[in-house]
Amino acid sequence: MNPQRIAAFSNGQTGGNPAGVVIQDQLPTPKEMQTLAREIGYSETVFAAPIGDQWQVRYYSPEAEVAFCGHATIALGVALGETYHAGTFELNLSQGSISVSAAETPNGWTAELKSPETWSKPLDTALLAQLKSLFGLSDDQLDPRLPATLGFAGNQHAILALRNRADLKNMSYDFNTGLALMQEHDLTTISLLYVEADTVIVSRNAFAIGGVVEDPATGAAAAALGGALVDLNWPSLQGGGAFQIRQGEDMGQPSLLNVTVSGKSGDSVRVAGTARNI
Repeated sequence: MNPQRIAAFSNGQTGGNPAGVVIQDQLPTPKEMQTLAREIGYSETVFAAPIGDQWQVRYYSPEAEVAFCGHATIALGVALGETYHAGTFELNLSQGSISVSAAETPNGWTAELKSPETWSKPLDTALLAQLKSLFGLSDDQLDPRLPATLGFAGNQHAILALRNRADLKNMSYDFNTGLALMQEHDLTTISLLYVEADTVIVSRNAFAIGGVVEDPATGAAAAALGGALVDLNWPSLQGGGAFQIRQGEDMGQPSLLNVTVSGKSGDSVRVAGTARNI
């Protein structure tokens, strides 16, 4: 196996979230995929093999297989574009099907994923209390414009919006407590957000379940947020629209995620970004 290393959702030639990418005629065995993902050491490594006119795709963290990973999908899209051609690639995942499109621009390759269908619901009051305790937050620090939400776009994400950018910058939590909480409630990330404008959101994603304190760019969480905002009738997204997420700024890995929604509750969400080879 000859893995590529690609940072997805990069901001020019900086930032982004590293992913391993392996494209072969046939998928390796689960044991082989798990071993390589652990050796590469990134939060996710994606494996892809052609099956007819589609691609069979699996995602692995260093510890386990995961159902879906947004930034690794963007990295895969760019790798497929560079290797084969610009266009849309249909992907068969372990739980459903999605697509990713690749395009070459004067500034390099970009990719856009189409997420699984989305849903959202208000965050359970007991879980919200646990999350406030985990991050040392009070009700007064939460932004009522975006109520605490559980969002889904292939996996589950807790979403908490904060009133002040400074509170987001100061995000901290006990890693082991956060890990146990995420395992108990099947959370892929805990997204803390600051709404800078209706179409610009600053994000920090706690990712203890992935073995790191924070994830610099999370496509799956971006898709879940897009679906949740549609469900909330977000002013700029009624009837469809787009917004940008800035993530990774406070950890020195600035990343840009461009999110497009149809405006229809439950629809797939499109998440796009650039990528750079590492």
